[in-house]
Amino acid sequence: MTNHSPVTLCFIGAGNMASSLIGGLVSNQYPGQKIIAHDLDTEKLQQLQDRFSIRTEIDVATAITEADSIILSIKPQVMQQVCKSIARLLDNSPHKPLFISIAAGIRETDINRWLGGGQAVVRCMPNTPALVNLGASGLYANTAVSQAQKQHAEQILQSAGITVWVEDESQLDAVTAISGSGPAYFFLFIESLQNAAIDLGLDSDTAAKLARQTALGAATMAIDKDVTTLRQQVTSKGGTTQQAIASFQQNGLQQLVFKATRAAAERSVELADELAGDLN
Repeated sequence: MTNHSPVTLCFIGAGNMASSLIGGLVSNQYPGQKIIAHDLDTEKLQQLQDRFSIRTEIDVATAITEADSIILSIKPQVMQQVCKSIARLLDNSPHKPLFISIAAGIRETDINRWLGGGQAVVRCMPNTPALVNLGASGLYANTAVSQAQKQHAEQILQSAGITVWVEDESQLDAVTAISGSGPAYFFLFIESLQNAAIDLGLDSDTAAKLARQTALGAATMAIDKDVTTLRQQVTSKGGTTQQAIASFQQNGLQQLVFKATRAAAERSVELADELAGDLN
């Protein structure tokens, strides 16, 4: 992780994404005693403690007291309530932790306002493959975040996959449309490929095995190579692949992808607007 002395992390919320990040951190030799998890679900806390030998706290005030970084791994619908509670606990305190939000659709400006203002906030858009340490996360830091804090946030999220930084928070809507929602697009394509295989006469088990392994193999090959070149290499002139690719192109696959991802990005903006209003 880092050659520097590890700082204390506090996860507010002990769901699947928090569990994935904690597991990645511990597997990268981050000391469990420097990780605190808070949740109202004592069963979740016990499972994390038993699995990773971390510290757990049912009381949020105790959980955040010594935390250098607070990871807000909670549902977007409760973000405002939780942030305002933390703001009251930190009111007039010299303690200034880094806040890392992995909640979808909540803008940094709203999180900062609910925390009382003047806070160092990193907003992150992770995706579900982080649950198997193959995540792709987009990150945005506000001006209060130091370079050291940026590196620290990056290290936390890289424990479950790759990270990319964006300079403009609005670009996280594009990240949401591509990598945030993207796994579902690939699941849909695999599902469609399976159904096509069945339509061509294969049984369902064979269809599933072929479609899923082909997706895994293609994605693995594409990790460090240009996908256009890869496609051209397997598309022989006059062959079966060329016929399929030509059909995709003639039926507007690229335009369909453009429209779908734009719809996702626009919905990301709408959700952020819906969640931005202050509760009474």
